Amino acid sequence: MILYPAIDLKDGACVRLRRGDMDQATVFNDSPGAQAAAFAAAGCEWIHVVDLNGAFAGEAANAAAVEDILDVVDVPVQLGGGIRTMEAVRHWLDRGVARVILGTAAVKNPDLVRDACREWPDRVAVGMDARDGFVAVEGWAEQSKVTAVSMAEQFADARVAAIIYTDIDRDGMMGGANVGATAGLARATDIPVIASGGVSSLDDLLQIKEQGVIAGAISGRALYDGRIDLSAAIKALG
Repeated sequence: MILYPAIDLKDGACVRLRRGDMDQATVFNDSPGAQAAAFAAAGCEWIHVVDLNGAFAGEAANAAAVEDILDVVDVPVQLGGGIRTMEAVRHWLDRGVARVILGTAAVKNPDLVRDACREWPDRVAVGMDARDGFVAVEGWAEQSKVTAVSMAEQFADARVAAIIYTDIDRDGMMGGANVGATAGLARATDIPVIASGGVSSLDDLLQIKEQGVIAGAISGRALYDGRIDLSAAIKALG
């Protein structure tokens, strides 16, 4: 199982939110590039990056910070937040992002996911940020009527690289991931599922791994505040 350290970008800095609330942001590092370099030095296989401002604005808002990350690490980066057009997908894949994440666009314009996957198979992930089982959009500000499982079924044959499933109510709360819902989604689809939201300890990660069906997990706050040692966790999960 792959552990994805998270860099969430707000106003050019690395932050963590509580339950997706932009007004509850804690800044952990003013230099996204330096943070990415530290994660890479610890031995991570991937880095997960989200442009939080972009997720609300619908277009890139922290492009300079993303560029800094891409310039300093060779580790593959997956990027989400505000990517809602083919042009935006093309821009970031051409720039060196290994995988883009479509979230709001996947709900509101599923044809974009199919078109992007057709042009860049296995380089497009779908972000499913759910509250009470229903997918939220526009930086988690709006609730849709689409369930995570039904959304996964839409893209069963599209060559989506991964589904990133986030339980919004657990994100940044350090209360553990929603392992049951994530494993249930993973069993309902052949697309690899990555768990996100609430991972707060090595035990949480091992519990996710023990399910045997979840391909990866994302952790942010627990890495920043030292609850999880990245190098040790990578060894334990490998």
